[in-house]
Amino acid sequence: MTMLDTFPPTREAALDRASAVRPGDYARSRNAIEGAVTGLSPYITHGLVSLPEVLTAVAAKHSLDVQHKFVFELGWREYFRHVWAFRGEEIFESLREGLLPQTSYSALLPADIRQAATGVAVIDMAVRTLYATGYLHNHARMWLASYVVHVRKVDWRIAADWLYGHLLDGDLASNHLSWQWVAGTGSSKPYLFNADNVARYAPAPWHSPGTVIDQSYEALDRLARQPMRRSRNEHDAPNEGALIEPSFLAEPPIDLGWAQPEAAAVAGCEVWLVHPWNLGDLPSSLPANTVVVGVFITDFHRAWPWSERRWRFVATRMAALAPTRWQCDAAALGSALQSASRVRSVYDPHIAPWLATLVVCEAETKLFPELSRRCDSFSQWWTRASRGFATASELLAARQAPAW
Repeated sequence: MTMLDTFPPTREAALDRASAVRPGDYARSRNAIEGAVTGLSPYITHGLVSLPEVLTAVAAKHSLDVQHKFVFELGWREYFRHVWAFRGEEIFESLREGLLPQTSYSALLPADIRQAATGVAVIDMAVRTLYATGYLHNHARMWLASYVVHVRKVDWRIAADWLYGHLLDGDLASNHLSWQWVAGTGSSKPYLFNADNVARYAPAPWHSPGTVIDQSYEALDRLARQPMRRSRNEHDAPNEGALIEPSFLAEPPIDLGWAQPEAAAVAGCEVWLVHPWNLGDLPSSLPANTVVVGVFITDFHRAWPWSERRWRFVATRMAALAPTRWQCDAAALGSALQSASRVRSVYDPHIAPWLATLVVCEAETKLFPELSRRCDSFSQWWTRASRGFATASELLAARQAPAW
């Protein structure tokens, strides 16, 4: 089964997944690798469907208290965006001191981790699943991050960048702040797990008895606080029969059909820009003669390259929306757009630094009220953001969510 079979890059697939959510099953089994998770995150990240639309679909079939676990989990995404909005580039550095000084952690991700050849089944299965699908269950992400940081002593920043590039749903705020939560640089304590925890929530091929994680939490905590001595060649040693890691690409594959910007194509026209985080349906209010242009801005992708799988997921959906598609740097895009009468798009923090002076951006669709004061914990944010709402329907009504 290909990625396009697992995650068809269409809005219809996103809406079908939202309509199929069983919130009771989700709440009971979401921590299990084979539990009733939604698989909606790639669609939400890239804007094929919004959080209000997801909750609207679920609330149409199920009566939900606003404190329901499903609503609570939707809140985490907006909380991470809240932190990014207030902390900016700080989210890419440790927000607080971790268990060990930063210099105690390696700036290289060991080859056996990247090649799914550690001998710890839960880690190798997680990496294999990641490469095969571009997706990873949240619990598996936590296990992987905890092993990488606390057992193998890899700098969380290096590992977070690596995971982001392979994920179809890679969101810089959700990904990097989640790594900080596991590392203990964004929370009051680190996240640790052991073989018993894996056996409880994962199927048999993931179980890891007799490995380094088959210890008590007390022993694992001591291990996490001990600097590791490394052999000089640890990161470069080849592993016979190991998995080949998919490459990261800073540009879309050439067969996807991209062009350089042409000012003549938009001269005097109203323009709607479709970017990788704005892949929902085109606004119904667009004037009939609007030129729709899809863009990949290379300034972003040089800093944050993607796997080919993610490029194809995004590019396939973009091609369905925009007959004209450009791949260029922000300077070239700005030069071409100067001839347009007006250029609009949707705000997203991933691309905002390059679009801010070029485009009039509409606000992103949010589910919860936007808070004017920074919250440094999810519980603080949740208390304020959910205040005054008893049900999901009340929350949706307050946010004027679209009905469909």
